[in-house]
Amino acid sequence: MAAALRALLRPAAAAAAAARRRALPPRPGARACSAGTPFQYIVVQKKGAKQDVGLIQLNRPQALNALCDGLMQELRRALDAFEGDPQVGAIVITGSEKAFAAGADIKEMQSKTYQQCYSGGFLANWDRVSSVRKPVIAAVNGYALGGGCELAMMCDIIYAGEKAQFGQPEILLGTIPGAGGTQRLTRAVGKSLAMEMVLTGDRISAQEAKEAGLVSKIFPVEKLLEAAISCGEKIAGNSKLVTAIAKESVNAAFEMTLAEGNRTEKRLFYATFATNDRREGMTAFVEKRKANFTDS
Repeated sequence: MAAALRALLRPAAAAAAAARRRALPPRPGARACSAGTPFQYIVVQKKGAKQDVGLIQLNRPQALNALCDGLMQELRRALDAFEGDPQVGAIVITGSEKAFAAGADIKEMQSKTYQQCYSGGFLANWDRVSSVRKPVIAAVNGYALGGGCELAMMCDIIYAGEKAQFGQPEILLGTIPGAGGTQRLTRAVGKSLAMEMVLTGDRISAQEAKEAGLVSKIFPVEKLLEAAISCGEKIAGNSKLVTAIAKESVNAAFEMTLAEGNRTEKRLFYATFATNDRREGMTAFVEKRKANFTDS
């Protein structure tokens, strides 16, 4: 898996060159979007003082980071690589200052039929973002609309720039959200606001999103990514094994009744007593020293 990650991580100069190539007008007859080669649509790096935060930047500036199939395939590969890298304890997904992601690629969807969507499981592979066991932080600047809003909601924590906008405007295109928008948004902000957003296509600001519970914190545009990486470093400094257990327990709250969730929490709590890191954490507390977690 380390080899897979090295294959994804390329020098900044190469990434810049690729960005310049993408800025050129498309060749006549060229496809609007394809799977292509690694890093055609994303930039992947390790960040943090200990290089323990994986950073994935969506990079289709000419399309406001519209989520084409090729981009989502690359995103999945990057997530798989970071998931298998024992050095990485948290992952940050971000876009540009103008757009986190302005939605799914409409040109790619325009000619699809019901039969093609159903038989091909259209958008099914997007769920990989929500199934990663390591914590994922969305750093959202600019537009997070349609599929972009859904992608942000698949992450565990959303940090927003002060000019961010969130919305599910699919109704304006004669369709509805198809990657969890009606489900995750309702759980995050409640039925009334979710229904208003889905039925009107109206956007909400970063401040409105925070007040509604969709966003954890708001930062100046230029400070957002730094703050998200700092949060990732804090998470990565804890036990990676226990962090995964904690994430599983919190996610259970969305799937179970309160009684079932409490039973699940107790079982997972008990399970931490079988780990070296639980023993080290409590011993370090009693001895008034910093814990040295080793489980991964």
